Parts: sequence; structure tokens; C-alpha cells
Amino acid sequence: MKAHTAIFAILLFGALPAFMQSRLSKQEPSSPYTLELNAEEVVLNCTVLDNKGQLVNGLDKSNFKVVEDKIPQAIISLQHQDTPVSIGLLVDNSGSMRTKRASIASAALDLIKASNPGDETFVINFSDQAYLDQDFTSDLGKLQDGLAHLSLSGGTALYDTVVTASDKMERTAKRPRKVLIIITDGEDNASQLTLDNAVRRVQDMQGPIIYSIGLLFSGNNSGGDRRRARRALQTLSSETGGIAFFPTSLQDVDAVAGEVARDIRNQYILAYHSARTPTVGYHSVEVQVRASGRGKLTVHTRTGYYSKQSPFARSKTDKK
Repeated sequence: MKAHTAIFAILLFGALPAFMQSRLSKQEPSSPYTLELNAEEVVLNCTVLDNKGQLVNGLDKSNFKVVEDKIPQAIISLQHQDTPVSIGLLVDNSGSMRTKRASIASAALDLIKASNPGDETFVINFSDQAYLDQDFTSDLGKLQDGLAHLSLSGGTALYDTVVTASDKMERTAKRPRKVLIIITDGEDNASQLTLDNAVRRVQDMQGPIIYSIGLLFSGNNSGGDRRRARRALQTLSSETGGIAFFPTSLQDVDAVAGEVARDIRNQYILAYHSARTPTVGYHSVEVQVRASGRGKLTVHTRTGYYSKQSPFARSKTDKK
């Protein structure tokens, strides 16, 4: 079995705590590709569900309305196609997961099998620290090996791991769409970051969509612990445009994993040019969807983003 690779992220407001720096054993090479952004354009990945929680297909641009900072926006494009995604599997490896890991590994592999064949996926197993046990690959055998690296001890540093994985996505992912999938059975009890810190830093990176699978049916958690864990997973997902799932038993996890794969493959990709006054900072975003004869529709997308420059300024990497 290959050795774990400890990973870390350079956070926006300073380096990671010293205990995480000390575990660094391998520095990721920088990507040979430069992401070119026109800050004028905002792109949203949207999942649309009906009142029964079923995916809604066949919508067009006229069905969507976007409001940024309470200002209506003009949608410039809408795509609805199954394009490859960069996926990060973040799997809780703390002691409380001991009896669940075999079922979780099987469900995670089924999720990958149900995904686009062009997807690339990495595996991070985490407890009180995060380990990159398989870098980006489309090889199911390698992903299975990565999911098999068990320690099953220590606490749960979920928030630190989310930011670390988001940073890795930003630096090395090759697909335009990016998704993190969290599988955990309890609340964070080991991170140096708070929930608000984690959400802010993912949004500040304009980071990945986060899907959460919370295994909160175990007797290992008190009612208060389960409520806090549920709230944290719902916040991480809703603020980034994903969905949090809470299966009622271990036997339901495989079906939930399949639903996550279908959601990812059926997103609408919406783009608009911001019509707001140029300002730096956080900008709230709301997307509404209406379609005749479809009943009440719910759209899941990120709730906002951070702008570091004027929306009409071009980045230094933009081509003339």
C-alpha cells in the first residue's frame, strides 16, 4: 500500500496552522495552464428540481431570472449538457466511521461509475488531518485503492479539509466544472477554521459546488451534535450551490450517491454580465425558475461570490 500524502492549502489570509504545515511531504506542481477570466462575466451552475424533488430538464433561457445585489441581470447564455467535471471525494476517516467505510467506499465507486466517463476525481481521506490518497484520475482501480487507505482514528477536521480541497481544485483541476462530495458521520471537532471561515474562503476562491452526504443516523452522536452537523453540511452545500443529503440508514447511501451523480450530470450552466456598479467585495445572487405547467420549481446554485476587481476590468492573463 502506498504511503499517505499529507496536503495543505495556502489560505487567503495567511498560511495554514503550523501543525498542518509540518505534515507537508509533497508540493503539488503548478498547473501548466492559465485560467483566463473576464471578470465581467459570472457563471452559475444550477440544479433545478420540481416539487417532488425530481430533476427538471428541457428549460430554456426564458425560464430563468437572475438578480445580483437586488439588480436584475441579463442572461447571455444557458447550456444544459453533460460535460466532464473535476470531482473531489472527501471521505471521513475518523474512528466513528469504522463500521461504515466498506459501504461508503462501495457507494463512492458506484457514484464514479455513474458519472461522465471524462470526469477526473481525487480522493482525500480525512480525520484530524487530510491526506491525498489518490490524485486526479479516471482509473477506477486507483480510486478504489485510494478509498481503501484507512486509519479510522482521530477527530473530524471537516472545515480545514474543505478549504484544502477547494484550493487544490483551483490550482490543478482541468475541467471547467468543479465539485466536492463530502461523506461524513459527525460534526467538525478538530478544525482551526470555523464554518463561516470555510464558506467565505470557498466563495472567495469562487470554488467548487459542494454536495454533502451526512450519515447522521448513528447512535454515536447526541441530538445536539446531529443538529449542528446537519446545519454545517446544509450551509456548506447551500452556500456553494450544492445539495445536502441525509440518508436514514447505511443501506440508503448507494441510492443517494446515484442521485448525486445524476444531479451533477444534469446541471444548467448559466452566464450573465454583471450590471451592477463596479465594486470590490461580496455580491449576492438569486436565481428564480418558472415554467408553465411545471408547478413550483427550486433551483440550487451558489448564493453569491466575491469580486476582487471591477467587473469591467480584464485580468492580466486575458488575451487581447
